[in-house]
Amino acid sequence: MKKFIPFCAFLFFCTLSFAQQSFILSGVVKDKNGETLPGAGIYVSGYKIATVADNNGKYSLSLKPGNYDILVQLIGYKALNQNIIISDKGLISNFILEQDSFQLNEVTIKPDPNREGYVRMFTDFFIGTTPNATQCKIINPNVLIIDYSDEDAKLTVKTNQFLIIENKALGYRIKYQLNNFEFDNKTRIIYYEGYPYYEDLKGSKGQVKRWAAKREIAYHGSPQHFFNSLYFGKSKAEGFIINKLIKQVDRTRPTDSLINAKLKQFRGLNQGSSEKLTLSIGKNDSLNYWLKQRNKAKEISILSRKEVLPDTLVKKYNESIKSINFTDALYIIYTKEKEAASYANQIGLSVSRPLDMPDYQISIVNLLVAPVYFYENGGTYNPRSMLYQGYWSWEKIADSVPLDYLPATVKK
Repeated sequence: MKKFIPFCAFLFFCTLSFAQQSFILSGVVKDKNGETLPGAGIYVSGYKIATVADNNGKYSLSLKPGNYDILVQLIGYKALNQNIIISDKGLISNFILEQDSFQLNEVTIKPDPNREGYVRMFTDFFIGTTPNATQCKIINPNVLIIDYSDEDAKLTVKTNQFLIIENKALGYRIKYQLNNFEFDNKTRIIYYEGYPYYEDLKGSKGQVKRWAAKREIAYHGSPQHFFNSLYFGKSKAEGFIINKLIKQVDRTRPTDSLINAKLKQFRGLNQGSSEKLTLSIGKNDSLNYWLKQRNKAKEISILSRKEVLPDTLVKKYNESIKSINFTDALYIIYTKEKEAASYANQIGLSVSRPLDMPDYQISIVNLLVAPVYFYENGGTYNPRSMLYQGYWSWEKIADSVPLDYLPATVKK
């Protein structure tokens, strides 16, 4: 088994809903001086639920019991993010917005000759490189605040207003308040978090039908689908098989100190001018050997084919939240869909598999912060709790659906 797949990704959705009675979230949107702000947009992150403050700054949303991230935004003001919990009654929550001097004042930005390249890099790592991604377009890339550190080899991106993404593959217009995006070129790890809001694109009956079919494909086999099925104890029935990827220290690899000492020794010999040819050949062989030892992975991965049963993995935290905690890494096989042909062409993404295993979609979940809390709708709590490798690290925003999405098989 491969030890390390270069491209990895953290994915973030953090909201919750239940099939219960709805209650009203209401309040007023004001500025710091107490003046009401008509026209402010109030969005439920990860959903297709939103409203606009009326002429008196008042708003009202009907929500089922659950945990929600609410995003309030108005041009000229800083976006406000607030987590609210709806339990067994309505809730009043007033929002106070601060003026955004960056938007209100004219700002002179020094042209960056590398910006276009950074935008392309961001698009590939945030939108993705899947077939659906080819039909996605960022409408307003000018809102991206981009920084690249040569010293850290790290690309960071954020926005102070909505990033608008038009997804003509799935029929969504996504407004994404991007809090943070990071790509570390040394570790090849991608991380992003933010607050997406989904709107349906208008289309013909034929387009709507095609979008519905593609949304179903995007949902099935995704992390959202996996955690939803895990919540209800039906992950295997839904097509997910869970194994363990056991990581062990490769004891055949010499220590770093020995490798560095040997490299210094043989590089020093190569710089000498009085060595005989026969010795020079030997030195080069030795130098190449120690270079190979340095490049060897420090860990080896062993796949355990023993199935991990959901009952042993999932724990109930409370009436609305469950959690998982595990050692090593989860090797998740989705048996109801094969890998896309274009996935095999992605350098550094593919996960090694036993020779007798068909080309099912395979993802690896590494636990970084324990435990992982997750909800009925498939959303997870902490964006940095897990690191995805394999198929789930390939599918990104272009293949995402709202948290209130229901596949046709479960719609009433």
